[in-house]
Amino acid sequence: MHCETIVSRSSTYRFEIALHRHESFLQFLYIRSGAGDVVLEDGTITLQPPCVVVIPPGPAHGFRFSRDIDGLVVTIATRLVREPLRSVIDDALGRLSDPLMVPLDQDTADASYFQATFARIVTEHQLDTPQNDILLELHVAAVVVMLLRRALPTPGTQPETLAELRVRQFKDLIVRHLRDHLPAEAYARQLGVSPTHLNRMARLVTGKTAHELIMDRLMDEACRELVFTGYSIHQVAENLGFSDAAYFCRVFRSQIGLTPKTYRDQEIARMRNKEV
Repeated sequence: MHCETIVSRSSTYRFEIALHRHESFLQFLYIRSGAGDVVLEDGTITLQPPCVVVIPPGPAHGFRFSRDIDGLVVTIATRLVREPLRSVIDDALGRLSDPLMVPLDQDTADASYFQATFARIVTEHQLDTPQNDILLELHVAAVVVMLLRRALPTPGTQPETLAELRVRQFKDLIVRHLRDHLPAEAYARQLGVSPTHLNRMARLVTGKTAHELIMDRLMDEACRELVFTGYSIHQVAENLGFSDAAYFCRVFRSQIGLTPKTYRDQEIARMRNKEV
């Protein structure tokens, strides 16, 4: 996760940032004051400060800011976050595919909350203590939940289907048993369904097989540890339940397309040089 002022980044580009896209970053821009536009391929979104702009991974976007722009940008590497922020972001990305601006009414409780929470995010980002990462992610999770509540329809307006319930329970079990390397059949037994039925529900809800969901979650945790901890490759493998670091490296490369060391080096370099 990275946090900086909008001025510190946009001034380098004379306050106009050309169209670009982030394939794996989720961004929040908190705009206190000033003026500008979010530039999209098919139009623009005019900023209405105070407001929060959400940029999900994928869409091409750019920005035009006035020189008196005052605000912050928080950038999150989506696959590297932990629970509970992980579940919150998964929910947000499942309901949000395009950039979104959420205006905040002046002098309201919500506006004050966002201002105070983004201030805390900046503070926690600047600290270097064992607990600050946890507080930082909890503050961001609160921001995401508040934005979803204000801007998007409540999922409760449509009852959760049985398949959605089972897949949600399946994902919870994956997190609980991640380091046990259970096969899909073992999860199916715990859920009281056949492996074939679990696969069918997983494909219906997510477009992926049960095994793919297990591997995705395992690789997400591997990527997070590689980027955000100083553990050796051997330690990361051991933390994730692999008794053989060489086997872990083979599995990681087959899933991610890079060796763990190359992935770590590239992601750290990207986070140091990311654009708004």
